Amino acid sequence: MKIVILESLGISNEELNIITKSLTDNGHELVAYDDGKLDDETIKLRIKDAEILVLANTPLSSDVIDAAEKLKYISIAFTGYNHIDLEKCKEKGIKVSNAAGYSTNSVAELTFGLITALLRNIVPLDAITREGGTKNGYRQIDLNGKTLGILGTGDIGSAVAKLGLAYGCKVIAYNRSVNQELVDKGVEYKSLDDVLKASDIVTLHIPLTAETKNLIDKDKLALMKTSSFLINTAIGPIVDHDALAAALHNGTIAGAGLDRVEMEPPVPTDYPILTAPNTVLVPHVGYATEEAMVRRAEITFNNIVKWEKGAQENIVIQ
Repeated sequence: MKIVILESLGISNEELNIITKSLTDNGHELVAYDDGKLDDETIKLRIKDAEILVLANTPLSSDVIDAAEKLKYISIAFTGYNHIDLEKCKEKGIKVSNAAGYSTNSVAELTFGLITALLRNIVPLDAITREGGTKNGYRQIDLNGKTLGILGTGDIGSAVAKLGLAYGCKVIAYNRSVNQELVDKGVEYKSLDDVLKASDIVTLHIPLTAETKNLIDKDKLALMKTSSFLINTAIGPIVDHDALAAALHNGTIAGAGLDRVEMEPPVPTDYPILTAPNTVLVPHVGYATEEAMVRRAEITFNNIVKWEKGAQENIVIQ
């Protein structure tokens, strides 16, 4: 079968060759593109004869999928799959898997990087130190003893909860279902509004759905403490970023650490959150450690092996 890798997976060619060896040894043709040309017309040409498609977070529209006349299977090198037209895949009988779990610990670790940066004012103090200044005028706040509120206790949220407990936080959470393992460790589940009201730090780990889009809006931000911080390493559109920028300017909350906004980077220079005070912004890097990229590729190509054997894993569409 012809396997087309539509974009760079963030690993070396040597690592890619090792990970895909069982597929190429079995006679599969592997075509990999890493030139960054991801407009729809280019993609249509490149996947026209593909039977298996590998991509990360590049959008795949119904029009593009229709152009892939031989396509049978998509292995997404990403946890999310909102960027794929799944209804068109179902219509054409295309099976889809994702790379669930490859970046769980990586995202959880970045969450605490953003928290620490805000509590200790690391970003502004770095600049001040380079200019010969001191810490005067900048607060330094302990994480130990704070109430950490987690929205969403799937794999990543659960990892964040365990790290929070290790830091000495009181951990409270909101989720549609209760994770008994976390409860046994001391996590307390509350309503969404109660978590927002009680937390010193609110961290988001929920998926994007019709119900969660703009979940954190002006009204929800108003429930938070004026001394509290919002962290988002999940997905951008669950936050109303205009409302967040206003809340930061108005002192409704104390600060925000964001790995995700409403669009993939680069962010427009006039985007309101860029001028909001007390923010730490990074360009969607939570998933992107070197180790996670290797794990992602291993899961992605193992998905192909399993699907070919009739034992599809990490199922999005079966």
